[in-house]
Amino acid sequence: MIKTAENTAMPGVNVRNENDYEDLLSLWSDLESGLGVILRSPDSIQEFELRVWQYDRWMKTMLALDTDVGLYLLFQLATNSPVGYSASHSLVSAVLCHLIAVELGLETSERDSLVHAALTMNIAMTEMQDQLASQSERPSARQTDMIKGHSVKGSLMLANLRVDDPLWLDIVARHHDDKTDAGPLRQVSPVIRLSRILRIVDRYAAMISPRQSRSGRSTAESIRAIITNTTEQDDEVGHCLIRVVGLYPPGSYVRMDNQEVAIVMRRSAQANQPHVAIVVNIHGEQLPRPLTHRSSENDSRIAAALAASMVRLHLNHHVVLQLGANAARQV
Repeated sequence: MIKTAENTAMPGVNVRNENDYEDLLSLWSDLESGLGVILRSPDSIQEFELRVWQYDRWMKTMLALDTDVGLYLLFQLATNSPVGYSASHSLVSAVLCHLIAVELGLETSERDSLVHAALTMNIAMTEMQDQLASQSERPSARQTDMIKGHSVKGSLMLANLRVDDPLWLDIVARHHDDKTDAGPLRQVSPVIRLSRILRIVDRYAAMISPRQSRSGRSTAESIRAIITNTTEQDDEVGHCLIRVVGLYPPGSYVRMDNQEVAIVMRRSAQANQPHVAIVVNIHGEQLPRPLTHRSSENDSRIAAALAASMVRLHLNHHVVLQLGANAARQV
């Protein structure tokens, strides 16, 4: 069950036409681009920490308008192109960390440190991460060494940029440290708890995003891989992630058990039964207009999540979001 007031709020964004959709998508894209600038050239940014706070507030404002619409736009951006991978990955991770922090009722100071660490965790390898996303060959020896050392180096870079939040710095330094597995989430120290959350979110965001060497995994496949292959403590984070975004997040694609293809419009109270719109019929033909489908009320149910690379459609996304808003109001 998705419990938090923020996650269950009624739709607050009125997407009336394609221009409204493009305007909203541009706001998220601008946020992603701005984040990319400060991550690629941090030494040229005055008051770096203040800029991170500004992007955090921008992100929270967008989510507060309508969390489901925000997730829909974000997953569309993240799962459709490897261009600007590092900034996109950091933004997706920050959004998921924010939602998890709200769900867990973390202190505001913990939430802030966690989200700022998510936004900046790969600052020591931003350009290389973008390069890795666009290359088809395996990482070179030099790249492998940079990957292994980027957590600690990133923390040191942030300190040199006058970031004065020690928890933020420690989370960045430890966000790949599997020693943070020990102990139940609520009984460990803040740095252990937050580093563990970021490590799991980081893995999930990496799995769903495409690279030149591979397509992104489906969202359901990604979360199941995390839960199946982690410790009991990591499962806490994985199950919380399911609670806040669902097994099939807004903006992702699913195949119904009658072979129709649908796009997820909004989450529902049941993580495995979101509001979806049918976009491809049982004959494999794209519908001229998406059709609302209630997966909990009709005979056909979701059979599988689909990676975005498996669905190449030109959709009227504003129509999908309108249908989603109507479906949410009728609950």
